Amino acid sequence: MSRIETVADGAILRVTLNRPEKKNALDQAMYHALADAFEHAAHDPEISLVLLRGGDGCFTAGNDLADFLASPSLCANDPAPRFLSALSQCPKIVIAAVDGLAIGIGTTLLLHCDLVLATPASRLQLPFIHLGLVPEAASSLLLPRAIGHLRASELLLLGEPFSAQRGYELGLINRVIEPSIFAASVNEICKTIAGKSQSALLATKRLLKLGQGCDTGARMQSEFTAFAAQLETSEAKAAILSFFEPQGA
Repeated sequence: MSRIETVADGAILRVTLNRPEKKNALDQAMYHALADAFEHAAHDPEISLVLLRGGDGCFTAGNDLADFLASPSLCANDPAPRFLSALSQCPKIVIAAVDGLAIGIGTTLLLHCDLVLATPASRLQLPFIHLGLVPEAASSLLLPRAIGHLRASELLLLGEPFSAQRGYELGLINRVIEPSIFAASVNEICKTIAGKSQSALLATKRLLKLGQGCDTGARMQSEFTAFAAQLETSEAKAAILSFFEPQGA
């Protein structure tokens, strides 16, 4: 079974992360498939909306760190940068349905979505500092814009996990929805939006994103350069390797 499942449902493209044994941690192959999905959506006139979700009660535990250490390149055409570029430039409406863990890129990618829906059990975190790394996905630009410099600094410099309710209070999540009605509510919202005039939807998104494009792309490249450099440092290598050590070892 594919680790990235894509299903077209009328004007909605449903993209599901499906690697439950690794809590949907993203490896290079998954980034490649995600990039393909978002690029396809961008050019398919039948698609108005992309729903991104995780399977098996988990959104994503973030980057597969072992995979990243084995393939540390972050050039523009590499899978992770290519996905983030496709996501940030996607002209279609993008909705994230977050249930469970949303770690690292699982949180930063939300800054590029048009709506973020979550369950109360969801836990978000930006743990880059713990791994000797730096933010990515233009989060060093978009997060302060969204919640202010001081709150962004707190999330990035302390790297502590926070709840969906806290994310809602900060303005990173639109709605926190009870698990019993989460799937139905997400589906209803998607169908409601996808049923609107596509030209009006895309024009509205384009207007909302005016002024972000050049800044976002440039910031992503700066972050990729710093991220790749940090991957080569002894501090980052030690921190990442310690991540794989059993607790109490």
